[in-house]
Amino acid sequence: MNHGVEFKNITKRYGTDASAPLVIKGVDFEIDKGSLTTILGPSGCGKTTVLRMIAGLETPTGGQIIMDGKDVTTLGPADRNVSMMFQSYALFPHMNVLENVMYGLKMSGIEKPEALRRAVETLGNVGLVGYNDRLPSELSGGQQQRVALARALVLEPGVLLFDEPLSNLDARLRREMREEIRSLQQRLHLTVAYVTHDQSEALAVSDQIIVMDNGLIAQRGTPQDMYERPGSEFVAGFMGEAMLFPGVADAAGGVQLGPLHISARQAVAAGNVKVAVRPEAWHIHRDGSGLPAKLLKLAYLGSFFEYTFETTLGPIFVVSPDLTDVLSLGSQVGLTLADHGVSVVAAV
Repeated sequence: MNHGVEFKNITKRYGTDASAPLVIKGVDFEIDKGSLTTILGPSGCGKTTVLRMIAGLETPTGGQIIMDGKDVTTLGPADRNVSMMFQSYALFPHMNVLENVMYGLKMSGIEKPEALRRAVETLGNVGLVGYNDRLPSELSGGQQQRVALARALVLEPGVLLFDEPLSNLDARLRREMREEIRSLQQRLHLTVAYVTHDQSEALAVSDQIIVMDNGLIAQRGTPQDMYERPGSEFVAGFMGEAMLFPGVADAAGGVQLGPLHISARQAVAAGNVKVAVRPEAWHIHRDGSGLPAKLLKLAYLGSFFEYTFETTLGPIFVVSPDLTDVLSLGSQVGLTLADHGVSVVAAV
């Protein structure tokens, strides 16, 4: 089976000077047809450059880009079957919703009756029936988002690209729209490359996550792999709010973390390691068993409490869903670790 997108040892430097530093340093990955891959990483890691190379807006310095079995490395955007949805939406303010969605079809030479049929059908797919005559200024942010999505979808692209599509929306609308994008992607079997810096967004929508760091792929895998089995300190710290603690591994796979003894879920060499712990992995014990801890800060967030404890391992941030037994500042308790949310990685 052909992959929707394949990168083979892709490099990229800006300018013609051979001594200029590479911003992409030999990247290999595949995006399966009908799947959604999120490219995730901090600012400046190269994720947007990768997306622009898929779109044909940037040309690689070296390597090959294959789409649906065809080498498109040197082809421009017009010669690739891709659509890109930008963070700004870029809707034409003087055109109504229907005209915005039809615009790309008209530019492609599609006859007006066919363009109209496809535009109306696509607006129905994104939940905008009855909005044909409205101008962008008459729409909410979420509705503008849907128009931009419809305009990209109506071209029936082989690959659909998203560049930080939800960053302009409030938290509730962001959650609704990521569910909408995921639902449409699965229902229409779209091949999607999705760039974001938001880890929770990546976990929610992806079949595959690629974490980039300084122009390289740090790790790639399923959302569950990336969250539960990070392969490095960087990935463990970047995927969620994991805190990293120094530990010591023995030859049998046990790890000593202060007074706590845990088992590594993946093979690690004996010696110094780092233990990545998610805030939800800590259990709080009123009887003081486990790691002694004193409560320094607390915050109520409706469905859970956030606690910060002082311990011999340093400050520890804990998320507790227990709304009935609420701790008070200065409480002396003990902390132990659950089986989930704890990863052991090599120390660097």
